[in-house]
Amino acid sequence: MALAMILALAAPEDLPFGRESRTVAPMSEQLSSGILPSQSIDALIAEGAITSLSAFDADQVQPASLDLRLGLRCWRIRASFLPGLHRTVRQRMADVAMHEIDLSKGAVLERGCVYIAEVQERLQLSPGLSARGNPKSSTGRIDVFVRLLTDHSRAFDDVASGYDGPLYIEIAPQTFSILVRTGTRLNQLRLKQGQPAHLETRSVGVDLTGDLAGYRARRHSGVIDLDNVGGHDPRDFWEPLEPRRGELMLDPGEFYILASKEAVEIPVLQAAEMTPIDPSVGEFRVHYAGFFDPGFGTEEAGGVGSRGVLEVRSHETPFLLEDGQTVARLVYEPLLARPNRLYGTGGSHYQRQGLKLSKHFKDW
Repeated sequence: MALAMILALAAPEDLPFGRESRTVAPMSEQLSSGILPSQSIDALIAEGAITSLSAFDADQVQPASLDLRLGLRCWRIRASFLPGLHRTVRQRMADVAMHEIDLSKGAVLERGCVYIAEVQERLQLSPGLSARGNPKSSTGRIDVFVRLLTDHSRAFDDVASGYDGPLYIEIAPQTFSILVRTGTRLNQLRLKQGQPAHLETRSVGVDLTGDLAGYRARRHSGVIDLDNVGGHDPRDFWEPLEPRRGELMLDPGEFYILASKEAVEIPVLQAAEMTPIDPSVGEFRVHYAGFFDPGFGTEEAGGVGSRGVLEVRSHETPFLLEDGQTVARLVYEPLLARPNRLYGTGGSHYQRQGLKLSKHFKDW
């Protein structure tokens, strides 16, 4: 998994991992509100609350999330937008669309451009059931900015309680141009009943020890085929970085892959999401993917020692990052029930990970 959202900084010693305040909801609240586990997502599919243009893939339902797949079309647009309460995505897109692209045979989405794509899955949620979208780990690790859109929405990624309608995603490749096609999975959906309580919040720092501090993306690289797992030579796309004195200078506009200093563990009855530190303090961000499914990093699922991968982009000025610097917070929420599958038990590219590039690349 990878970390999410806008980052702000604290000094390395300010927020040690696992020492922040903890609030545990009463048992009755945990039972009535929580993240839906995999078997509940399966039930929603079976009853028609989640439908799709094509048959669902066998591995599409994750322990506490649903992978979303690109549909038949996307549009190059000249500006990002939100439809607002009184318009659908298609109505608002008429003002900004430049041309339509057929995804059925594959298409290259170019870096520096913005696109809106259809999603195959559609929702018909009951009242009290809402959802939230987030890029998949592999999407964030190649610096592709992805946000979920629904009709009549005033915010990205959030799906209102009782929403009935189609789904779209905004795609903005930042560093690499990408090859996608109908069925490519760029983001995922987490479904919630009620308003799940935050059980615990933990700080996450960055690891700049050892022989390898991280990777910096090479500019003007080739196209990454998002469905070609393990088919790209990382040396064509990344430059390895050596730490000096436990520090790393972040250059403005560059994209980095780093790792968390702490091991991350998600209990089997919980899920987690990355949230920002105070955004007024820092000069870079850790962003994009932020869902951690139940079982990530646990002994039961064979993931002891798993680290979080940090996707880092500096802002306008250089920033000197220190080993142990706090970069994000991990917020835990309850599941309604134990999922019938745990993260990594059916095979995973990121269980027991350390500093690791996306699944599209061969081992260094």
